[in-house]
Amino acid sequence: GTWLAGMLTVAWFLINRVDTTRIEYSIPLRENWALPYFACQVAALTGYLKRNLNTYAERFCYLLLSTSTYTFMMVWEYSHYVLFLQAVSLLLLDIFSVEQSDKVYEVYKVYIFSLFLGYLLQFENPALLVSPLLSLVGAFMLVKCLQLNGKKGTFVAKVIKVFEFYLLCTLPVTLNLIVKMFVPHKENEHVLKFLEVKFGLNMTKNFTLNWLLCQESLQAPSQDFFFRLTQSSLLPFYVLVLIICLLSMTQVFFRRMSLKFIWTPYVCMLAAFGVCSPELWMTLLKWLRLRTVHPMLLALILSMAVPTIIGLSLWKEFFPRLITELTELQEFYDPDTVELMTWIKRQAPVAAVFAGSPQLMGVIKLCTGWTVTSLPLYSDDDLLQRNENIYQIYSKRSAEDIYKILTSYKANYLIVEDAICNELGTTRGCRVKDLLDIANGHVVFEEGDKLTYSKYGRFCHEVKINYSPYVNYFTRVYWNRSYFVYKVNTVISFQS
Repeated sequence: GTWLAGMLTVAWFLINRVDTTRIEYSIPLRENWALPYFACQVAALTGYLKRNLNTYAERFCYLLLSTSTYTFMMVWEYSHYVLFLQAVSLLLLDIFSVEQSDKVYEVYKVYIFSLFLGYLLQFENPALLVSPLLSLVGAFMLVKCLQLNGKKGTFVAKVIKVFEFYLLCTLPVTLNLIVKMFVPHKENEHVLKFLEVKFGLNMTKNFTLNWLLCQESLQAPSQDFFFRLTQSSLLPFYVLVLIICLLSMTQVFFRRMSLKFIWTPYVCMLAAFGVCSPELWMTLLKWLRLRTVHPMLLALILSMAVPTIIGLSLWKEFFPRLITELTELQEFYDPDTVELMTWIKRQAPVAAVFAGSPQLMGVIKLCTGWTVTSLPLYSDDDLLQRNENIYQIYSKRSAEDIYKILTSYKANYLIVEDAICNELGTTRGCRVKDLLDIANGHVVFEEGDKLTYSKYGRFCHEVKINYSPYVNYFTRVYWNRSYFVYKVNTVISFQS
């Protein structure tokens, strides 16, 4: 209800952008394109759920909600998991009778429409049919049919209410299992296995799962992370607001007051809302039982004075840094990669197929248009297995094994990156070659593991020496400081 909270949210978001977005140190990922649509979807959903909304505003919010939900689902392959969490929040709101049940039902119809339209336009993507979102929405709609048959206040209605709650807990799982029996799928298996390992329910030697777990964005927050949020005053106010909200929610839980379910990306929004909310200050002042000043007046003063003081302190501390960063004109400088792309476009045959790390293959595909064996996509089991197989060029495997892998994917050229082959990672066991050794059983991962001794050296090192049998399978055709390009021989001539 105040523009001050919005300005404070934006200020905190910009100051803490290192921890709120990956756009500064990563190529434009699909999630970076999708999250603005999700923000628009959340805004439309918030407006649609408001009470006493006029007909035109409600229709506009519903139309915007439908459009942004569909677009968000089309742009990002993991969007249906995020929308599942949103659907669970709406389900809780409906159970506690916080919002109009009819509106929640309409939102669920938007989910259904977006899922099936996305399924058709994404070439019948089975991941959308076996997603937990579809199972939850289907169960909710079946339970809604039961709600029409019970009158409020009767014993039968109370029994039906308990039965409905039981169905909401069990029916989504049942529907999901039934759908998986009839729909062939592989897309969600690695996600579930990843969650099992992430939460300590299982252990794995799988290269792809361990590689994902080693990514910085999926690691536990470091001390520097909490220090940065504290330095910008975001974390202390967020904790204060969160404590007050949780205590207030617990206090009035049985009175069915409005519950707030906010996710981690909305820490800035929650903190700004609390600092600028007279109602929150009023709650705090009532707990403190101040008698000298009228609580309502003091709450209004604090809701304007505190964010103003925070804004001035942030301006003094961080505004000069932002101006300095904006004046720095950074330039892309990677001559080795530019030289590689130039060589491919000038020297490589048009029908050539390149093999290498998925990240580099993505760059080659974008910059040259040449065919590659793999891409940095992690939503399909076949692509994940293909990426792991190509990554074997950095493992302790024989030249013959690597040759068989590359020829199975019809690769004509192999690119070895020094940055991966000679990687000196700070996190133990998270280098690509370490993960490959674990997956191949060449190192001990757990106590009691059987160690499979490899009589071969690491391929990416051995192939550079140019001796048999490596020169029989691969011929070096280009190299610079960062990349070594080898032609995969079509005719193998064994030399002594």
